Amino acid sequence: MVKRILRYVKDTWDVGLHIGAGPVDSLTAYSDADWAGCPDSRRSTSGYCVYLGDTLVSWSSKHQSTISHSSAELEYRAVARAVAKCCWLRQLLHNLHVPIASATVVYCDNVTAIYMTANPVHHHRTKYIEIDIHFVREKVALGQIRFLHVPSAHQYADIMTKDLPVVY
Repeated sequence: MVKRILRYVKDTWDVGLHIGAGPVDSLTAYSDADWAGCPDSRRSTSGYCVYLGDTLVSWSSKHQSTISHSSAELEYRAVARAVAKCCWLRQLLHNLHVPIASATVVYCDNVTAIYMTANPVHHHRTKYIEIDIHFVREKVALGQIRFLHVPSAHQYADIMTKDLPVVY
């Protein structure tokens, strides 16, 4: 593993994050999850990345502490983590007197998770994520968050949840 990390650092030393001086008028997030991706424990990995304008300002990849019953449950938990980070960033920007007027757009590639953000009906399959559902729906109802579907091919958060290919 150490060799792999050192090889990655050596091959990507000229790659970095570019922070531009563009307008700060939008907050956009991409959320993704890899259901039961660990072959040993069947635990999942979720991740998100948040852009302020065109600049990447926050990202996360987390191995879940519990085993999810379905991919929709896991995707919704990932969405809730991304929404929580976006709410924190919106509040920080507000405190810095740089409020974001428009709703934060969260892109997710799971249609069921997007449907659950707007559907007020609780199903027996959602009881494990009920707190996340209430939290996200409240932010949607307040107009702070909006969800859109993004095809997996254009999902930026995919790199946070999937293994990088091994090049020989």
